[in-house]
Amino acid sequence: LSQNCPNPFSHSTVIGYQLPVSGKVVLKVFDMQGQEVRTLVNNNQPAGKHSLVWDGKNNSGNAVEPGVYFYHLKAGNDFSGNRKMLLLK
Repeated sequence: LSQNCPNPFSHSTVIGYQLPVSGKVVLKVFDMQGQEVRTLVNNNQPAGKHSLVWDGKNNSGNAVEPGVYFYHLKAGNDFSGNRKMLLLK
């Protein structure tokens, strides 16, 4: 799980990760209170490098407030990781 880039960001940011084997991947964004903001990935993916853009919106499509957010990646039963990012206005 790579650090998002750019960080901090204003409009959108890219989150990258690499899978050694194919499998179920769940990638979610959470706020400082631990509440889920957005599910970015929730499906099976092949091994290899992956990246996606988070546009600073929640699951309802509304822009979230500026602040610190965390993204959590769970890949199969073998990997779970977190990173922090900062959304600016």
